Amino acid sequence: MTRGRTLPRSFYARDPRAVARDLLGKVLQRGSVAARIVEVEAYLGGRDPGSHAFRGRTARNATMFGPAGHLYVYFTYGMHWCANVVCSVEGDAGAVLLRGAAPVEGLATMRRRRPAARRDADLCSGPARICAAFAITGTHDGIDLTTGPIRIRSDGGATPVRRVSTRVGLSEGRGDHHRWRWYVPGDPNVSGPKVRKG
Repeated sequence: MTRGRTLPRSFYARDPRAVARDLLGKVLQRGSVAARIVEVEAYLGGRDPGSHAFRGRTARNATMFGPAGHLYVYFTYGMHWCANVVCSVEGDAGAVLLRGAAPVEGLATMRRRRPAARRDADLCSGPARICAAFAITGTHDGIDLTTGPIRIRSDGGATPVRRVSTRVGLSEGRGDHHRWRWYVPGDPNVSGPKVRKG
């Protein structure tokens, strides 16, 4: 089983852009299932038209408003769950979307949960795929990442090379120009564009 220090709350209580960059190379773990984070996107709440919290607090996005270090899980397109790490200070609604991860442990479990995946690189290459591989659903919205059962760890691995780009899938004028997506270049588990933009 993956060993390493569980990230403390202070790691998350920062600008989502700094947290996003520093999440690359960290390990998402739930029980015997683990994957190294290789792609993320930052969202800045009320300052960011691409954020679910742009228009204020609702029942759906309440977890985004803090405290930091919790998991914000939402349902999208009527079929998929996506998971975000809550950041910044309480009330600010910052978050980082987990977009891509490289499986480390529990591949058999991930394959069982994601039978449509043709390759291991498809198991966690996308926000919805991560949630499926880790069996994350709406029942996990609000859980504390510092105490579990889902945690993010620093296992002492080398800091990966990082690249930055605009975020994926946002409509024009809805924050699509912000370069708030970070990823590990060349990693096959990255879900979005693999080349640096602009």
